[in-house]
Amino acid sequence: MKSELAEMALDQKLTIPDDDETPETVPVPHALVPHLDEIAILLDIDGTLLELMPTPREVWVPPGLSETLKALTERTSGALALVSGRSLNDIDLIFAPDVFRAVAGHGAEMRLAVDSEADALHAPPLDKELKRRLAAIAKLSPGILLEDKGYSLALHYRLAPHAEKAIYESVSLIRADLPNAPIEVLPGKFVCEIKHSGFTKASGVRELMKRAPFKGRRPLFIGDDVTDETVFAIMPDMDGLAFSVGRRAMGVNGHFDAPADVRAFLAHLLDPR
Repeated sequence: MKSELAEMALDQKLTIPDDDETPETVPVPHALVPHLDEIAILLDIDGTLLELMPTPREVWVPPGLSETLKALTERTSGALALVSGRSLNDIDLIFAPDVFRAVAGHGAEMRLAVDSEADALHAPPLDKELKRRLAAIAKLSPGILLEDKGYSLALHYRLAPHAEKAIYESVSLIRADLPNAPIEVLPGKFVCEIKHSGFTKASGVRELMKRAPFKGRRPLFIGDDVTDETVFAIMPDMDGLAFSVGRRAMGVNGHFDAPADVRAFLAHLLDPR
């Protein structure tokens, strides 16, 4: 496939920067259309497919997006998956009544068939006492929202950005009291998430790509957040393509300015011309 891409007209080439370069352009969608039967499409949700909102519950799916995702799922013989820090249940609520294959919970959950709840659960629930102590951090300020995913706990502070420093300081104090606890902290866009160590979006994607219908395909991943960088980093190992959203992340093949541009790109992939 590399040779085929290299032989395209100049206006359809993928721009792949050196490791120390910052990507400046997004590849022309037509460059990928003939190869949908060889590609696995992997998509982050918040900040990538959907605009960020003041609270996680306020996100909404714009008209036409689900239809695009379903059409791409059909064109790729099922090799489209959502890759998110959200739980499978949360993803299903957002896209209801539609159901998609997914790597959820930063790799803690995976669904390979749309008619199943989950194919793998890699993380045990967080310790109850640890969750109780972490949950108390939400009382630092009005506007801090607590989200309990079972295997992780997230503190959203988009409505209380002034509390960021206090949140991370409090988490650090708790971790200092529990130096042997198998947990890690994931900083995100106005969110601090604490989860079990040992699984990430990247570990979830690696396992996903070993399974049908993804196995043997070239992954195309689009993400926006710090938590997506683990997936960006493994794309070269899989001969994959990585695009960032809203910022020019290092080591990716291109970037989009906003989720609306991602949605337009995905719709363009279906253009028969």
